[in-house]
Amino acid sequence: MSGSAARLKAIDAVVGYQAPLERFSPTEAPGEIFGQNVFSKAVMQTRLPKPIFTSLLATIEHSKPLDPAVADVVASAMKDWAIERGATHYAHVFYPLTGLTAEKHDSFLEPDASGASMAEFAGKTLLQGEPDASSFPNGGLRDTFEARGYTGWDVTSPAYILENPHGNTLCIPTVFVSWTGEALDHKTPLLRSQQAMNVHAQRILRLFGHEDPAAVVSFAGAEQEYFLIDRSFYFARPDLLSSGRTLFGAHPPKGQEFDDHYFGAIPERVLGFMLDAERELFKLGIPAKTRHNEVAPGQFEIAPVFEKANLASDHQQLLMVTMRRVAQRHGMEVLFHEKPFAGVNGSGKHVNFSIGNAGQGNLLNPGDNPHDNAQFLVFCAAVIRAVHRHGGLLRASVASSSNDHRLGANEAPPAIMSIFLGDQLADVFDQIANGGATSSKERGTLVLGVDTIPDLPADAGDRNRTSPFAFTGNRFEFRAPGASQSIAGPMMVINTILAESLDVIAGKLEAAVAAGTEFNVAVQSVLAEIMAAHGSVVFNGDGYSPGWHTEAAERGLLNLPTCLEALPQFDTDEARTLFSTYGVLNERELASRYEVALEQYALSVSVEARSTLEVATTALLPAAIRYQSELVANATGLKALGYEHDPTSLDAVSNGVLELQKALAGLRAALAHDDEDATSFDHACYAGTTLIPKIRAVRAAVDSLEDVVADDLWPLATYQEMLVIL
Repeated sequence: MSGSAARLKAIDAVVGYQAPLERFSPTEAPGEIFGQNVFSKAVMQTRLPKPIFTSLLATIEHSKPLDPAVADVVASAMKDWAIERGATHYAHVFYPLTGLTAEKHDSFLEPDASGASMAEFAGKTLLQGEPDASSFPNGGLRDTFEARGYTGWDVTSPAYILENPHGNTLCIPTVFVSWTGEALDHKTPLLRSQQAMNVHAQRILRLFGHEDPAAVVSFAGAEQEYFLIDRSFYFARPDLLSSGRTLFGAHPPKGQEFDDHYFGAIPERVLGFMLDAERELFKLGIPAKTRHNEVAPGQFEIAPVFEKANLASDHQQLLMVTMRRVAQRHGMEVLFHEKPFAGVNGSGKHVNFSIGNAGQGNLLNPGDNPHDNAQFLVFCAAVIRAVHRHGGLLRASVASSSNDHRLGANEAPPAIMSIFLGDQLADVFDQIANGGATSSKERGTLVLGVDTIPDLPADAGDRNRTSPFAFTGNRFEFRAPGASQSIAGPMMVINTILAESLDVIAGKLEAAVAAGTEFNVAVQSVLAEIMAAHGSVVFNGDGYSPGWHTEAAERGLLNLPTCLEALPQFDTDEARTLFSTYGVLNERELASRYEVALEQYALSVSVEARSTLEVATTALLPAAIRYQSELVANATGLKALGYEHDPTSLDAVSNGVLELQKALAGLRAALAHDDEDATSFDHACYAGTTLIPKIRAVRAAVDSLEDVVADDLWPLATYQEMLVIL
C-alpha cells in the first residue's frame, strides 16, 4: 500500500469511528464510586483492629515512624479486600529515573504441600519487594553486575486496584532503592525533602507561639495539559510513535489564530472520553476537578484538587496511565509531549504548591489583611528567598529535551526564574522593604452596568501567565514543568530550597529573640533584610517582553534557556551542600540524577535524529521525487506540443529535493560520529549543538516540500488532519 493510500485509510477509519456504548448507569450518584478501588483510611478503619489502625493513622497523618509490627495484620486485610475485588496478583509500583511508572506483578497464589494452592501475602512481602536495580537508569550508582534493588512500602500513599477485563491487580505504591540504600527513584528524595521542610517549618510555627504543631506537609495540584489525536493518524505517523512529537509538518491554513478553541464547547466525542476517564480516576481516588479546551486545536486540560505532594505525584503518574488507556477505548491517543506540533501551543504541567498542617491550615493563605499576617509574610518571604537563591535548581528540575521546545515560547514562561506576587502583595513587601507594612490594598468591585447581574468582587491583584512562579491567591503556581514529566522532581527541589530558607529565617529569629529583641520587631527586621537581598526576583511585568531578558540580567537573575545550560546547576558545590545538608540526596545520588538527565537528553535527541533520517529518506524524499518526475514529464509533454510551461512548481520541488538531499547527508554524517571516550555531558552537548540543527535543517526542507508536493502523494497525515477531532 502506498503512503497516500495509508493516509486515506486512516481518514476513513476516523470518519467511520463509532463511540463506545455507555459504560455507566445514569442513576449512579456522583460520589458513589469515588475511591471504591482504594484501600483508603475508611476501608482500613473497618478492616483493621483499632490499635493497628491508630498506629497506621499516626504514620499517615502525623508522619510518625511506621511500626513494622503492624505489617502482617495490614497485609492480611489488604489481601482479603483485594481478592474480594477480583485481584489475582499484587504489584509494587515505583517511579524510576525514567520518569515513568514501573511495576512488578506477583500472584497471590502459592502451592502448598498437597499440590493445591492458597493465597498468601505476608507483612514482609508488603513491606519490601526486589526488582532488578541495574536495568533502570541509575547514573553510575550501580554497575551492570550489581543487580539487587528493593522497593519499600509507602504507607502514606494508599494501595489501589488496577482493573482489567481479564483480572484485577492490587497495586502498592513504594519507594525504590539500591542494595546500598541509595535512592533510585523520584519518590524517596521527595519524601526526604518533605520531612526536611517540616522540621524547619515547625521551628517557625513554634516561634509564633504554636506549641507542638502538627506535621507540616507540602501540597500540590498539577494542571495537566495534553493533546488528543485520532489513533489511526497516530499509527500513520512513525515520528509520533518513536519520539512522541511530530518531526515534520507544515503549519495548517488555520491553527489557533482565532483563539476560538480555548474554553470552547468540548466536542462530544472528546467529552465522552473525559467523562469515561474521570470516572476511572474517581474510582482510584484521584480528585479530578476541572476540564476544558486549551488554546491549541486538539489540546485540552484536566486539573485535580490539592493533595499531599507525594500522593499528588503518585496520582499524576496514575492519571497519565489511565488517560492513555481510556483514550484508546475511544479511538484516540493522548500526547503528553511538551510540543507535539510545531507552531501551536505546547503543553505544561502547572504545579500549584502550598504548605500547611492540620492545626494552622494553609500557611500561604494571606487572609484579608496580609500586612497584619506576620506568619504568612514569613512563609511567603521564605519562598521569595528560596526562588532567588536557588532559581538555577528550579530551572534544572524542569530541564529536558522536550521542554526546550516549549519554555520561552508564547504559551510558557521564560527560562528566567522570577516570582509574580500581584499588586496587593507586591505593595505589602514594598512597604516592608521601606520600613514596615501598615496597609493592604483592598479588593475591588466590578460594576457591569447590567441590572440583572449583581456587582462582582474583584481580587486585589491580577494573575500573570508569563511568570514561572506566580502567587495566585493562597498558593504559588510553578508554571515551568513540562506536561510529560513527573512532578516529584520539581516538588523535591521546592521542598528542599524552602527547608533551607526556613532554616535560615528560624535561626535569625531565634538568635534575635535570645538577644532580647521583641519578636515582632525581629520579624520585621528579617523580612526587610530578605526583601533587600532577594527582592530582585519579584517581577510583576510581562515575561514575554524582550526587554525582560535585559532587565533580568541587570538584576543578576540567571537566564538558562536550554536544558544543556540548566542541568549543570545540579553539578555545583552549592547544590551538593544543599541536598546533603538537608538529607535529601547525598553526593552520589545527586551526581546520578545529573548523569541520568544528560543520558536521557542525548538519547531522546538521538532517537529523533534517527527517526528523522529514516522517515525522510524512505517516505518523504521518494514522494517528492515522484512528484518531481510527474512535473518533468508534464513539462516535456507540453514542450513536445509546442506549449510553454510555468517552471514555478518544478523549480520549487526541485530546489526542495536538493535541499532535502543535502540536509539528509548532513544528518547522516552527524549520526555516524561516535566518540566512545566522551563523557555524558559531551554526548549531550553533541546532541544539542550538532544533531538538533541537522534535524531542523531536514525538517525545514520537508515542510517546504509539503506545501508544494501533490496531496495524493504526500505519505504523512498532516497537521490540518490531525488537529481536528471528528
